[in-house]
Amino acid sequence: MSADAHPDILDRLDPVVLHHIVNTLGWPDLRPLQRAAINPLMDGEDAVLLAPTAGGKTEAACFPMLSAMAQQKWTGASVLYLAPLKALLNNLAPRVDSYAQWLGRRAGLWHGDTKESQRRRIRTDPPDILLTTPESLESMLIGFKTDHAQLLGRVRAVVVDEVHAFAGDDRGWHLLAVLERLERVTGHAIQRVGLSATVGNPGELLEWLQGSGRAQRRGQVVAPGVELATTAPAPDGVTVTSTPPSGEVELDYVGSLDNAATLIAALHRGEKRLVFCDSRQQVEQLGAALRAREVTVFLSHASLSAAERARSEQAFAEARDCVIVSTSTLELGIDVGDLDRVVQIDSPATVASFLQRIGRTGRRAGSVRNCLFLATRLDTLLLAAGLLLLWGRNWVEPVTAPPQPRHLVAQQLLAATLQQHKLGDQLWPEQWNGLAPFDRSAAPIVKHLIAEGFLDTDDGQLFIGPEAERRFGHRHFIELTASFTAPPQFTVLAGRTEIGQTDPSVLIEERPGPRRLLLAGRSWQVTFIDWTRKRCFVEPVESGGVAKWMNGGVAGLSYTLTRSMREVLLGADPPVSLTRRAAAALAEAREVQAPDQVHPAGSLVTRVGNDVRWWTWAGYRANATLAATLPSIADPVQRPTDACLRLREDLTAERWKTARADAGDILVLPDVDPRAVRGLKFSAALPERLAVATVAARLADFQGAAAALAEPTRLQVSTG
Repeated sequence: MSADAHPDILDRLDPVVLHHIVNTLGWPDLRPLQRAAINPLMDGEDAVLLAPTAGGKTEAACFPMLSAMAQQKWTGASVLYLAPLKALLNNLAPRVDSYAQWLGRRAGLWHGDTKESQRRRIRTDPPDILLTTPESLESMLIGFKTDHAQLLGRVRAVVVDEVHAFAGDDRGWHLLAVLERLERVTGHAIQRVGLSATVGNPGELLEWLQGSGRAQRRGQVVAPGVELATTAPAPDGVTVTSTPPSGEVELDYVGSLDNAATLIAALHRGEKRLVFCDSRQQVEQLGAALRAREVTVFLSHASLSAAERARSEQAFAEARDCVIVSTSTLELGIDVGDLDRVVQIDSPATVASFLQRIGRTGRRAGSVRNCLFLATRLDTLLLAAGLLLLWGRNWVEPVTAPPQPRHLVAQQLLAATLQQHKLGDQLWPEQWNGLAPFDRSAAPIVKHLIAEGFLDTDDGQLFIGPEAERRFGHRHFIELTASFTAPPQFTVLAGRTEIGQTDPSVLIEERPGPRRLLLAGRSWQVTFIDWTRKRCFVEPVESGGVAKWMNGGVAGLSYTLTRSMREVLLGADPPVSLTRRAAAALAEAREVQAPDQVHPAGSLVTRVGNDVRWWTWAGYRANATLAATLPSIADPVQRPTDACLRLREDLTAERWKTARADAGDILVLPDVDPRAVRGLKFSAALPERLAVATVAARLADFQGAAAALAEPTRLQVSTG
């Protein structure tokens, strides 16, 4: 290490660790984040380590943790390393194990694809660092094969990789609840360290990660070189730095996915390109189009088999002149080798997602981060331009947990009862150390679980009931460990080789000719369908395959991003290179589309024939909230969009004023489609009214709706 490399800090690392950093890795120094993490992590503080993709976060956590392990003589499985994706864990395990071996320690891997023989070895001889998912961690707690006290009773610290990916959805609530139960097993507080890319609210993310210990435990955000906002965060985002963003970004309008394939095939030959799409169907269609143009192409998405994804990712990492087409599965920190280019088809829905994707490039000395956007439709061109406008201002979304996770409270009550075999009917909140909403506020859910037979009660104790056995007991309650619901899919097999999974709608919808699927970028003809076992047997064909998956629900765009799209229509250009095609398409949209949709002084209400629309540009959730809040003028049969909601065709200026006055400051939760409640896993374990209220709370945006109501509105009549 160089003499000016803060030797007082580096000397805290174990000498063996320091020796290998210099001599095995050949590093002349640690990165700023890695140096800054040493003191808080070795002092046992909770922390969020914040850095862009490829910022050395894994090493920033591992080096101090290994040093503490050696100096404090931790034994057994003392460190858990949690990540949201099995592929990410597979990628990290060899690296973490190589660091552990410097000290004669070991790292082990346990997730859904881990063989039972390997799990047996871990149970009998636990590794020092166990890499796993929260779902697998819970399966260890409730599984009858695992003595969870022996395996997990010595855990001292938990590292949560890509912590922002957990915190923004229900898996985050599940993670927090399982960590609280783990602390009951260990009998002591567990140090919590989150690794995160840039987010808009890192301080709140740290408090969230600390769970029930946030008031008692010291914690800090470690983010050297990142200028965090010093003022309170804005309602739905903050500017995290005043430095202009870096990277070569270009926005093009190509008009179709086929045109995008032609351009990708022609550009950057000889380079390694990663193309992001935002649906599995788009990945498959683009992959097939590139293969038809004789491009070496690999695919990655959640409905491909693990073996198929691994083959693609390994081949891509080793190849040079090739393209890999992926959904967000490759957005997180999986290493795909020496990448030259990122191409984005259309646009992601968040700035944070874009930062992850552009961060895949620029890792090689002398290279810069880059991304080429190829918009296939005018609406996605507008979305990309709005997103890049926010990116140019260094704005990043905050990470916020979904509200009111009552369905997961029900799941946790059942899982904890299964783990403990019985719970005191008054003492059950202790399992989560008072963490809301897993506290006494959940009493109505407990009452419902008992009434419906999910829990039995006897002599002041709660036990797993027959209804829980019936609904979740298959394969040792494996269904109880997953906190989200995936739509049913059919496994696709070519001989004995699993290709992936397809949506059943592809197998039942009427189509002329033989039934053909598009999967792994290739066409397959269906030879046999095993409806009972949900298996589909296929053989390869030249072309004609169809790719289709049902969406997992409507999320919609945020208020801030949708307002940014409005700014683009009003004339704002993002600070990126616009091709002539993109500039011409935006100019046409501003000339033709904008006059009937945006006005600089406020929102617009327009009429074209009987079609009356309120152009709020407030986002889907705010518009759904407004539709429920203004029932006297909102069309009762409608699906709001991000930009507008439909109003009744008999709307007059007088009715508009009356409805606005009647609403006052009271906003109403959106109406809920019963199908949305069925998509909420464990909703069957909730009273119907609570299940509906949970979904409604997640569809609402009161801040965005209030902002739209407060804005001046111009009533405008168009003929057509």
